[in-house]
Amino acid sequence: MALQRIPLPHSGTMHQQRPAEWVRARHGVSHSSTLRQAGFTEHAVRTAVARGSLLRIRRSWLVTPDCDERRIRAAAVGGRPTCATAASLAGLWEVRTPEIHVWLPRTASRFEHAGVRVHCAQGPVPVAARSCEEPIVNVLFQVAGCLPPADALAIWESAVRRERIDLDVLERVRWRSRAAADLAAAVGCRSDSGPESSFLVLMREIGVDVHQQVWVDGHPLDGLIGRRLGVQIDGYAHHSSPRDRRRDIQADARLAVRGYTILRFDPWQIDNDPHLVQQTVLDAIAQGLHLSPQPRATSGHRARSGVHPTPSPDPA
Repeated sequence: MALQRIPLPHSGTMHQQRPAEWVRARHGVSHSSTLRQAGFTEHAVRTAVARGSLLRIRRSWLVTPDCDERRIRAAAVGGRPTCATAASLAGLWEVRTPEIHVWLPRTASRFEHAGVRVHCAQGPVPVAARSCEEPIVNVLFQVAGCLPPADALAIWESAVRRERIDLDVLERVRWRSRAAADLAAAVGCRSDSGPESSFLVLMREIGVDVHQQVWVDGHPLDGLIGRRLGVQIDGYAHHSSPRDRRRDIQADARLAVRGYTILRFDPWQIDNDPHLVQQTVLDAIAQGLHLSPQPRATSGHRARSGVHPTPSPDPA
């Protein structure tokens, strides 16, 4: 009996599409050797490049046309994003820097240094030589050794808050730097934003303890110092409407008549005028505004308190 020949599907479409889809699923960047290890032939890769679904960077790096520019720049020098750049790509608290942060081996050479901050330190997690992605533990390690403490803490707490890493894991990692170990001991998950984390660093510098996310009179305070000094960190969009502003004014007034003083700071002040923030808090503490109010004087001591009853008008 003659065997019927069943035609196989044309493989050109598979070669044309799959390499680009595979690379796109890995943040849009890959080393050519990694593609070969995944089973793609050199012909399939060259076809994808010829059709424009993949772009060749340097000799051995491939990116998709829609790849993030920061990843492309890292591939252009033969490295991978790390530190503040990797944190931003991961959706963590963003610390803007003029350069992109790239991890490169110490043997790297022949690349354009302009606009690139190179990291060579080995993080706690081993990474394949051609990997395009930095593990979150290594990102935090590089952040700790590179950025100012306030910015570093903001990113670390953002990673915990967004459940990219667990506090228990941070405590157990064998960090390779004192800066990272100190952050692991200091990090928490109560800060709702980067500026709140930065405020905590400023307070630690002057020896002031802050209790975070304390509810008073049905409203949350970003921080409470002592018993009566409240702190609110207002984001740029916090007062985006008159209704929001009225709500906060009403809350502050209710707290004031209950014996609380509320200090409000915005992110610009925390980032650009930290001395003002620290001095304002210290001045408030010096005046005892963080303490519970003293009992009010009785009516027989009004004159001593500086409050005098309004005299009645003389009878006509």
